Amino acid sequence: MKTHFSNFGAAIANLRPEDLLIRSLGERTIESPMEPFFAQSGNSHAFYSDDNRVLIDHSLAGAQKLIDRHGSIPCFEVAGPRRKIFFDPQKTSCAIVTCGGLCPGLNDVIRAIVLQATYRYGISRVYGIPYGFEGLNPAYGHKILKLTPDAVSNIHRFGGTRLGTSRGPQDSMVMVDRLVELGVNILFVIGGDGSQRGAKSIEEEAHRRGLKLAVVGVPKTIDNDMIFMDKSFGYETAVAAAVEVVHAAHTEAVSSRNGVGLLKLMGRHSGFIACSAAISSGEVNMVLIPEVPFALHGPNGLLQNLSHRIESRGHAVVIVAEGAGQNLLAANGARDASGNARLQDVGPFLKEEIERHFKRTNTELNLKYIDPSYIIRSVPASPQDRIYCMRLAQAAVHAGMAGKTGIVVARWHSTYVHLPVTVATSERRHVDPGGDLWLSVLEATGQSARYY
Repeated sequence: MKTHFSNFGAAIANLRPEDLLIRSLGERTIESPMEPFFAQSGNSHAFYSDDNRVLIDHSLAGAQKLIDRHGSIPCFEVAGPRRKIFFDPQKTSCAIVTCGGLCPGLNDVIRAIVLQATYRYGISRVYGIPYGFEGLNPAYGHKILKLTPDAVSNIHRFGGTRLGTSRGPQDSMVMVDRLVELGVNILFVIGGDGSQRGAKSIEEEAHRRGLKLAVVGVPKTIDNDMIFMDKSFGYETAVAAAVEVVHAAHTEAVSSRNGVGLLKLMGRHSGFIACSAAISSGEVNMVLIPEVPFALHGPNGLLQNLSHRIESRGHAVVIVAEGAGQNLLAANGARDASGNARLQDVGPFLKEEIERHFKRTNTELNLKYIDPSYIIRSVPASPQDRIYCMRLAQAAVHAGMAGKTGIVVARWHSTYVHLPVTVATSERRHVDPGGDLWLSVLEATGQSARYY
Protein backbone atom coordinates (compact mmCIF):
# COMPACT_ATOMS: atom_id res chain seq x y z
CA MET A 1 0.00 0.00 0.00
CA LYS A 2 1.51 3.31 -1.09
CA THR A 3 0.30 6.11 1.15
CA HIS A 4 0.38 9.83 0.49
CA PHE A 5 1.73 10.63 3.94
CA SER A 6 5.37 10.20 4.79
CA ASN A 7 5.58 8.72 8.29
CA PHE A 8 3.15 5.80 7.91
CA GLY A 9 5.88 3.14 7.80
CA ALA A 10 7.60 4.45 10.91
CA ALA A 11 4.29 4.78 12.75
CA ILE A 12 3.21 1.19 12.21
CA ALA A 13 6.73 -0.13 12.83
CA ASN A 14 6.58 1.29 16.34
CA LEU A 15 3.20 -0.24 17.12
CA ARG A 16 2.83 -3.42 19.12
CA PRO A 17 -0.39 -5.46 19.23
CA GLU A 18 -0.78 -4.61 22.92
CA ASP A 19 -0.73 -0.89 22.09
CA LEU A 20 -4.06 -1.35 20.31
CA LEU A 21 -5.96 -2.97 23.15
CA ILE A 22 -9.15 -1.10 23.97
CA ARG A 23 -9.97 -0.61 27.64
CA SER A 24 -13.53 -1.35 28.73
CA LEU A 25 -15.18 -0.37 31.99
CA GLY A 26 -16.45 -3.88 32.64
CA GLU A 27 -18.54 -6.75 31.41
CA ARG A 28 -21.39 -5.87 29.10
CA THR A 29 -24.57 -7.45 30.49
CA ILE A 30 -27.40 -5.21 29.27
CA GLU A 31 -29.28 -5.99 26.09
CA SER A 32 -28.95 -3.17 23.61
CA PRO A 33 -32.17 -1.23 22.99
CA MET A 34 -31.19 -1.39 19.33
CA GLU A 35 -31.99 -5.11 19.28
CA PRO A 36 -35.70 -4.56 18.41
CA PHE A 37 -34.73 -1.91 15.87
CA PHE A 38 -32.40 -4.28 14.06
CA ALA A 39 -34.91 -7.12 14.35
CA GLN A 40 -37.50 -5.01 12.55
CA SER A 41 -35.03 -4.27 9.78
CA GLY A 42 -34.28 -7.95 9.33
CA ASN A 43 -30.55 -7.30 9.37
CA SER A 44 -28.78 -10.09 11.26
CA HIS A 45 -25.35 -8.53 10.71
CA ALA A 46 -26.00 -5.19 12.39
CA PHE A 47 -24.11 -5.91 15.63
CA TYR A 48 -20.33 -6.10 15.87
CA SER A 49 -18.09 -8.20 18.03
CA ASP A 50 -14.86 -7.02 19.63
CA ASP A 51 -13.22 -9.67 17.47
CA ASN A 52 -14.12 -7.76 14.29
CA ARG A 53 -10.81 -6.30 13.14
CA VAL A 54 -9.24 -4.22 10.38
CA LEU A 55 -5.64 -4.70 9.32
CA ILE A 56 -3.42 -1.68 9.84
CA ASP A 57 -1.40 -2.36 6.71
CA HIS A 58 -3.22 -4.02 3.83
CA SER A 59 -0.12 -4.52 1.69
CA LEU A 60 1.57 -7.92 1.59
CA ALA A 61 5.00 -6.43 2.20
CA GLY A 62 3.75 -4.37 5.13
CA ALA A 63 1.92 -7.32 6.66
CA GLN A 64 4.99 -9.52 6.36
CA LYS A 65 7.15 -6.92 8.12
CA LEU A 66 4.70 -6.76 11.00
CA ILE A 67 4.61 -10.55 11.26
CA ASP A 68 8.41 -10.67 11.28
CA ARG A 69 8.56 -8.00 13.97
CA HIS A 70 5.68 -9.01 16.24
CA GLY A 71 4.70 -12.53 15.26
CA SER A 72 1.23 -11.21 14.43
CA ILE A 73 -0.39 -8.37 12.54
CA PRO A 74 -1.63 -5.45 14.67
CA CYS A 75 -5.27 -4.68 13.90
CA PHE A 76 -7.79 -2.04 14.83
CA GLU A 77 -11.02 -2.96 16.61
CA VAL A 78 -14.04 -2.27 14.42
CA ALA A 79 -16.50 0.32 15.74
CA GLY A 80 -20.25 -0.11 15.78
CA PRO A 81 -23.16 -1.29 17.96
CA ARG A 82 -22.65 -4.17 20.39
CA ARG A 83 -25.43 -6.63 21.20
CA LYS A 84 -24.70 -6.25 24.91
CA ILE A 85 -23.92 -2.84 26.37
CA PHE A 86 -22.37 -1.67 29.64
CA PHE A 87 -24.55 1.30 30.62
CA ASP A 88 -28.25 1.13 31.41
CA PRO A 89 -29.73 3.83 29.12
CA GLN A 90 -32.38 4.80 31.68
CA LYS A 91 -29.66 5.62 34.21
CA THR A 92 -27.11 7.13 31.86
CA SER A 93 -26.07 10.76 31.44
CA CYS A 94 -23.78 12.01 28.68
CA ALA A 95 -21.82 15.21 28.17
CA ILE A 96 -20.31 16.75 25.03
CA VAL A 97 -17.41 19.21 24.88
CA THR A 98 -15.78 20.90 21.88
CA CYS A 99 -12.19 22.12 22.21
CA GLY A 100 -9.58 23.96 20.16
CA GLY A 101 -10.00 25.89 16.91
CA LEU A 102 -13.13 25.95 14.82
CA CYS A 103 -13.66 23.40 12.08
CA PRO A 104 -16.55 22.71 9.69
CA GLY A 105 -18.74 19.94 11.10
CA LEU A 106 -18.53 20.59 14.83
CA ASN A 107 -22.25 21.29 15.08
CA ASP A 108 -22.98 18.23 12.95
CA VAL A 109 -21.13 15.99 15.41
CA ILE A 110 -22.86 17.57 18.41
CA ARG A 111 -26.27 17.16 16.81
CA ALA A 112 -25.66 13.59 15.73
CA ILE A 113 -24.47 12.53 19.20
CA VAL A 114 -27.59 14.02 20.78
CA LEU A 115 -29.93 12.38 18.27
CA GLN A 116 -28.20 9.01 18.48
CA ALA A 117 -28.12 8.98 22.28
CA THR A 118 -31.74 10.09 22.54
CA TYR A 119 -33.50 8.17 19.80
CA ARG A 120 -31.43 5.00 19.50
CA TYR A 121 -30.53 4.45 23.16
CA GLY A 122 -33.27 6.32 25.01
CA ILE A 123 -30.89 8.52 27.01
CA SER A 124 -32.71 11.54 28.40
CA ARG A 125 -29.83 13.53 29.88
CA VAL A 126 -27.23 14.95 27.48
CA TYR A 127 -25.26 17.94 28.72
CA GLY A 128 -23.38 20.47 26.66
CA ILE A 129 -20.14 21.69 28.26
CA PRO A 130 -19.59 25.34 27.24
CA TYR A 131 -16.27 26.77 26.05
CA GLY A 132 -14.13 23.67 25.99
CA PHE A 133 -12.52 22.24 29.09
CA GLU A 134 -13.08 25.60 30.79
CA GLY A 135 -16.70 24.53 31.14
CA LEU A 136 -15.63 21.73 33.48
CA ASN A 137 -13.85 24.17 35.80
CA PRO A 138 -16.40 25.88 38.09
CA ALA A 139 -14.00 28.80 38.56
CA TYR A 140 -14.99 30.10 35.11
CA GLY A 141 -18.68 30.16 35.98
CA HIS A 142 -19.90 28.74 32.66
CA LYS A 143 -23.45 27.41 32.71
CA ILE A 144 -23.91 23.79 31.68
CA LEU A 145 -26.41 23.35 28.84
CA LYS A 146 -29.14 20.73 28.47
CA LEU A 147 -29.06 19.35 24.94
CA THR A 148 -32.26 17.91 23.50
CA PRO A 149 -33.17 17.01 19.92
CA ASP A 150 -35.17 20.24 19.69
CA ALA A 151 -32.22 22.28 20.98
CA VAL A 152 -29.92 20.95 18.25
CA SER A 153 -32.46 20.47 15.47
CA ASN A 154 -30.96 22.99 13.04
CA ILE A 155 -27.45 23.72 14.34
CA HIS A 156 -25.90 21.68 11.53
CA ARG A 157 -26.86 24.46 9.13
CA PHE A 158 -24.34 26.78 10.74
CA GLY A 159 -20.59 26.87 11.14
CA GLY A 160 -18.76 27.08 14.45
CA THR A 161 -19.89 25.22 17.56
CA ARG A 162 -23.13 25.61 19.49
CA LEU A 163 -21.20 24.91 22.68
CA GLY A 164 -18.39 27.41 22.22
CA THR A 165 -14.75 26.43 22.48
CA SER A 166 -11.45 27.37 24.09
CA ARG A 167 -7.83 26.30 24.04
CA GLY A 168 -5.63 25.06 26.82
CA PRO A 169 -5.71 22.36 29.50
CA GLN A 170 -7.50 22.32 32.82
CA ASP A 171 -6.79 20.37 35.99
CA SER A 172 -8.03 16.82 35.41
CA MET A 173 -8.96 16.39 39.08
CA VAL A 174 -11.17 19.48 38.91
CA MET A 175 -12.78 18.33 35.69
CA VAL A 176 -13.52 14.84 37.01
CA ASP A 177 -14.99 16.36 40.18
CA ARG A 178 -17.37 18.37 38.00
CA LEU A 179 -18.34 15.36 35.90
CA VAL A 180 -19.08 13.39 39.07
CA GLU A 181 -21.17 16.29 40.37
CA LEU A 182 -23.18 16.28 37.14
CA GLY A 183 -23.57 12.48 37.24
CA VAL A 184 -22.00 12.06 33.82
CA ASN A 185 -21.31 8.48 32.69
CA ILE A 186 -20.00 9.18 29.17
CA LEU A 187 -17.97 12.19 28.07
CA PHE A 188 -17.60 12.89 24.35
CA VAL A 189 -14.60 15.07 23.53
CA ILE A 190 -14.57 16.67 20.07
CA GLY A 191 -11.12 18.08 19.46
CA GLY A 192 -7.61 17.68 18.09
CA ASP A 193 -4.57 15.91 19.43
CA GLY A 194 -4.09 18.29 22.37
CA SER A 195 -7.76 18.00 23.30
CA GLN A 196 -7.60 14.21 23.09
CA ARG A 197 -4.58 14.20 25.39
CA GLY A 198 -6.70 16.24 27.78
CA ALA A 199 -9.44 13.64 27.41
CA LYS A 200 -6.90 10.95 28.23
CA SER A 201 -5.94 12.74 31.42
CA ILE A 202 -9.62 12.79 32.44
CA GLU A 203 -9.93 9.08 31.64
CA GLU A 204 -6.81 8.27 33.68
CA GLU A 205 -8.02 10.29 36.66
CA ALA A 206 -11.41 8.57 36.54
CA HIS A 207 -9.69 5.18 36.33
CA ARG A 208 -7.46 6.06 39.29
CA ARG A 209 -10.58 6.79 41.33
CA GLY A 210 -12.33 3.62 40.18
CA LEU A 211 -15.11 5.60 38.48
CA LYS A 212 -17.25 4.09 35.74
CA LEU A 213 -16.76 7.03 33.37
CA ALA A 214 -16.28 6.38 29.66
CA VAL A 215 -14.30 8.99 27.72
CA VAL A 216 -14.71 8.82 23.95
CA GLY A 217 -13.11 11.20 21.48
CA VAL A 218 -14.17 12.38 18.04
CA PRO A 219 -10.92 13.63 16.49
CA LYS A 220 -10.97 17.09 14.92
CA THR A 221 -8.17 18.59 12.87
CA ILE A 222 -8.90 20.75 9.87
CA ASP A 223 -5.29 20.20 8.72
CA ASN A 224 -6.03 16.46 8.29
CA ASP A 225 -2.82 15.63 10.15
CA MET A 226 -3.85 13.00 12.70
CA ILE A 227 -2.32 9.59 12.09
CA PHE A 228 -4.21 6.34 11.29
CA MET A 229 -7.29 8.03 9.84
CA ASP A 230 -8.50 8.11 6.25
CA LYS A 231 -9.32 11.78 6.77
CA SER A 232 -10.52 14.22 9.40
CA PHE A 233 -14.02 15.69 9.40
CA GLY A 234 -14.16 19.20 8.02
CA TYR A 235 -11.18 18.66 5.74
CA GLU A 236 -13.21 18.22 2.56
CA THR A 237 -15.26 21.31 3.37
CA ALA A 238 -12.09 23.32 4.03
CA VAL A 239 -10.62 22.28 0.69
CA ALA A 240 -13.84 23.20 -1.15
CA ALA A 241 -13.90 26.62 0.52
CA ALA A 242 -10.20 27.11 -0.25
CA VAL A 243 -10.78 26.35 -3.93
CA GLU A 244 -13.28 29.21 -4.12
CA VAL A 245 -10.62 31.55 -2.76
CA VAL A 246 -8.10 30.17 -5.27
CA HIS A 247 -10.53 31.09 -8.06
CA ALA A 248 -10.71 34.63 -6.68
CA ALA A 249 -6.90 34.88 -6.44
CA HIS A 250 -6.60 33.62 -10.01
CA THR A 251 -9.15 36.14 -11.25
CA GLU A 252 -7.23 38.96 -9.58
CA ALA A 253 -3.95 37.73 -11.05
CA VAL A 254 -5.10 37.35 -14.67
CA SER A 255 -6.90 40.68 -14.58
CA SER A 256 -3.69 42.66 -13.97
CA ARG A 257 -0.39 43.10 -15.75
CA ASN A 258 2.12 40.84 -14.03
CA GLY A 259 -0.51 39.85 -11.53
CA VAL A 260 0.30 37.55 -8.63
CA GLY A 261 -2.26 36.02 -6.29
CA LEU A 262 -0.59 34.97 -3.03
CA LEU A 263 -2.85 32.82 -0.88
CA LYS A 264 -2.07 31.55 2.63
CA LEU A 265 -3.94 28.42 3.71
CA MET A 266 -4.08 26.40 6.92
CA GLY A 267 -1.46 23.76 7.59
CA ARG A 268 0.80 24.26 10.58
CA HIS A 269 2.77 21.06 10.13
CA SER A 270 1.14 19.34 7.15
CA GLY A 271 0.28 20.72 3.74
CA PHE A 272 -2.74 18.59 2.85
CA ILE A 273 -5.18 21.49 2.35
CA ALA A 274 -2.70 23.42 0.21
CA CYS A 275 -2.00 20.36 -1.94
CA SER A 276 -5.64 19.39 -2.41
CA ALA A 277 -6.76 22.95 -3.16
CA ALA A 278 -4.06 23.29 -5.81
CA ILE A 279 -4.95 20.02 -7.52
CA SER A 280 -8.70 20.62 -7.34
CA SER A 281 -8.62 24.19 -8.66
CA GLY A 282 -6.21 23.62 -11.53
CA GLU A 283 -5.24 27.29 -11.27
CA VAL A 284 -2.23 27.23 -8.97
CA ASN A 285 1.35 27.55 -10.20
CA MET A 286 3.37 27.17 -7.00
CA VAL A 287 2.62 25.38 -3.71
CA LEU A 288 4.75 25.78 -0.59
CA ILE A 289 4.23 23.33 2.27
CA PRO A 290 6.02 22.63 5.59
CA GLU A 291 7.28 19.23 4.39
CA VAL A 292 9.29 20.64 1.47
CA PRO A 293 11.90 23.30 2.39
CA PHE A 294 12.48 26.07 -0.11
CA ALA A 295 14.93 28.90 -0.71
CA LEU A 296 13.95 32.39 -1.77
CA HIS A 297 17.10 33.32 -3.66
CA GLY A 298 19.45 31.64 -6.11
CA PRO A 299 19.10 30.45 -9.70
CA ASN A 300 16.40 27.92 -8.74
CA GLY A 301 14.99 29.81 -5.78
CA LEU A 302 11.33 30.71 -5.42
CA LEU A 303 11.75 34.33 -6.48
CA GLN A 304 13.65 33.50 -9.66
CA ASN A 305 11.09 30.85 -10.62
CA LEU A 306 8.28 33.32 -9.99
CA SER A 307 10.02 35.85 -12.24
CA HIS A 308 10.26 33.27 -15.02
CA ARG A 309 6.58 32.44 -14.64
CA ILE A 310 5.58 36.12 -14.89
CA GLU A 311 7.82 36.67 -17.92
CA SER A 312 6.38 33.68 -19.77
CA ARG A 313 2.69 33.79 -18.76
CA GLY A 314 2.07 37.24 -17.27
CA HIS A 315 0.44 36.01 -14.05
CA ALA A 316 0.85 33.48 -11.23
CA VAL A 317 -1.02 32.02 -8.27
CA VAL A 318 1.01 30.91 -5.25
CA ILE A 319 -0.33 28.94 -2.27
CA VAL A 320 1.67 28.86 0.95
CA ALA A 321 0.66 26.71 3.92
CA GLU A 322 0.94 28.58 7.20
CA GLY A 323 3.75 26.34 8.49
CA ALA A 324 5.90 26.58 5.36
CA GLY A 325 9.17 28.51 5.30
CA GLN A 326 9.50 28.82 9.06
CA ASN A 327 13.25 28.29 8.68
CA LEU A 328 13.37 31.64 6.88
CA LEU A 329 11.80 33.47 9.83
CA ALA A 330 13.17 34.13 13.28
CA ALA A 331 11.28 32.14 15.92
CA ASN A 332 10.15 34.19 18.92
CA GLY A 333 9.62 31.30 21.34
CA ALA A 334 5.99 32.25 21.99
CA ARG A 335 3.35 29.58 22.61
CA ASP A 336 -0.43 29.56 22.52
CA ALA A 337 -2.79 28.44 25.30
CA SER A 338 -2.47 24.83 24.16
CA GLY A 339 1.31 24.94 24.37
CA ASN A 340 1.85 24.96 20.60
CA ALA A 341 4.67 27.10 19.27
CA ARG A 342 3.30 30.27 17.68
CA LEU A 343 4.32 30.26 14.04
CA GLN A 344 5.74 33.32 12.38
CA ASP A 345 3.39 34.71 9.73
CA VAL A 346 4.89 33.50 6.47
CA GLY A 347 2.25 35.18 4.29
CA PRO A 348 3.16 38.87 4.83
CA PHE A 349 6.83 37.87 4.85
CA LEU A 350 6.56 36.32 1.38
CA LYS A 351 4.53 39.27 0.14
CA GLU A 352 7.27 41.69 1.17
CA GLU A 353 10.04 39.50 -0.27
CA ILE A 354 8.26 39.14 -3.62
CA GLU A 355 7.58 42.86 -3.84
CA ARG A 356 11.18 43.66 -2.93
CA HIS A 357 12.49 41.24 -5.58
CA PHE A 358 10.37 42.70 -8.39
CA LYS A 359 11.26 46.22 -7.36
CA ARG A 360 14.94 45.32 -7.34
CA THR A 361 14.65 43.94 -10.89
CA ASN A 362 12.63 46.97 -11.95
CA THR A 363 9.67 44.78 -13.00
CA GLU A 364 6.05 45.82 -12.67
CA LEU A 365 4.10 43.74 -10.15
CA ASN A 366 0.47 43.66 -9.09
CA LEU A 367 0.28 41.37 -6.06
CA LYS A 368 -2.88 40.53 -4.11
CA TYR A 369 -2.38 38.77 -0.77
CA ILE A 370 -5.31 36.78 0.65
CA ASP A 371 -5.57 35.03 4.03
CA PRO A 372 -9.01 33.35 4.26
CA SER A 373 -8.24 31.07 7.24
CA TYR A 374 -10.97 32.29 9.57
CA ILE A 375 -13.52 32.26 6.77
CA ILE A 376 -12.68 28.72 5.71
CA ARG A 377 -12.80 27.19 9.17
CA SER A 378 -16.10 28.88 10.03
CA VAL A 379 -18.27 27.66 7.15
CA PRO A 380 -20.95 24.95 7.54
CA ALA A 381 -19.97 21.42 6.61
CA SER A 382 -20.44 20.13 3.08
CA PRO A 383 -22.88 17.24 2.45
CA GLN A 384 -20.06 14.67 2.35
CA ASP A 385 -18.59 15.97 5.60
CA ARG A 386 -22.05 15.91 7.18
CA ILE A 387 -22.34 12.23 6.36
CA TYR A 388 -18.91 11.62 7.84
CA CYS A 389 -19.73 13.58 11.00
CA MET A 390 -22.93 11.60 11.44
CA ARG A 391 -21.11 8.28 11.08
CA LEU A 392 -18.37 9.28 13.53
CA ALA A 393 -20.94 10.46 16.08
CA GLN A 394 -22.95 7.27 15.79
CA ALA A 395 -19.79 5.21 16.30
CA ALA A 396 -18.85 7.33 19.32
CA VAL A 397 -22.21 6.74 21.02
CA HIS A 398 -22.04 3.01 20.34
CA ALA A 399 -18.55 2.91 21.86
CA GLY A 400 -19.54 4.89 24.93
CA MET A 401 -22.62 2.78 25.64
CA ALA A 402 -20.50 -0.36 25.31
CA GLY A 403 -18.20 0.99 28.04
CA LYS A 404 -15.24 1.62 25.76
CA THR A 405 -12.98 4.36 27.13
CA GLY A 406 -9.72 6.15 26.42
CA ILE A 407 -10.38 5.96 22.68
CA VAL A 408 -11.21 8.00 19.63
CA VAL A 409 -13.40 6.81 16.77
CA ALA A 410 -11.98 7.10 13.27
CA ARG A 411 -12.26 5.69 9.77
CA TRP A 412 -9.42 3.51 8.50
CA HIS A 413 -9.50 1.85 5.08
CA SER A 414 -13.18 2.85 4.81
CA THR A 415 -14.10 1.07 8.07
CA TYR A 416 -14.96 2.81 11.34
CA VAL A 417 -12.63 1.75 14.13
CA HIS A 418 -11.64 2.34 17.75
CA LEU A 419 -8.17 3.81 18.34
CA PRO A 420 -6.56 4.23 21.75
CA VAL A 421 -5.93 7.93 22.32
CA THR A 422 -2.24 7.21 22.84
CA VAL A 423 -2.03 5.75 19.33
CA ALA A 424 -4.11 8.46 17.65
CA THR A 425 -1.94 11.20 19.18
CA SER A 426 1.42 9.45 18.87
CA GLU A 427 2.42 11.36 15.71
CA ARG A 428 1.22 13.79 13.12
CA ARG A 429 1.00 12.65 9.57
CA HIS A 430 2.73 14.62 6.86
CA VAL A 431 2.63 14.92 3.09
CA ASP A 432 5.24 12.57 1.65
CA PRO A 433 7.58 14.58 -0.64
CA GLY A 434 8.26 11.30 -2.46
CA GLY A 435 4.65 10.20 -2.57
CA ASP A 436 1.79 10.33 -5.03
CA LEU A 437 0.03 13.39 -3.57
CA TRP A 438 3.06 15.67 -3.91
CA LEU A 439 3.77 14.22 -7.36
CA SER A 440 0.23 15.13 -8.36
CA VAL A 441 0.81 18.69 -7.10
CA LEU A 442 3.99 18.98 -9.17
CA GLU A 443 2.19 17.68 -12.26
CA ALA A 444 -0.82 19.96 -11.75
CA THR A 445 1.21 23.12 -11.13
CA GLY A 446 4.26 22.50 -13.32
CA GLN A 447 6.43 23.89 -10.55
CA SER A 448 9.96 22.80 -9.79
CA ALA A 449 10.21 19.77 -7.50
CA ARG A 450 12.20 21.95 -5.11
CA TYR A 451 13.24 25.57 -4.82
CA TYR A 452 16.84 25.69 -3.60
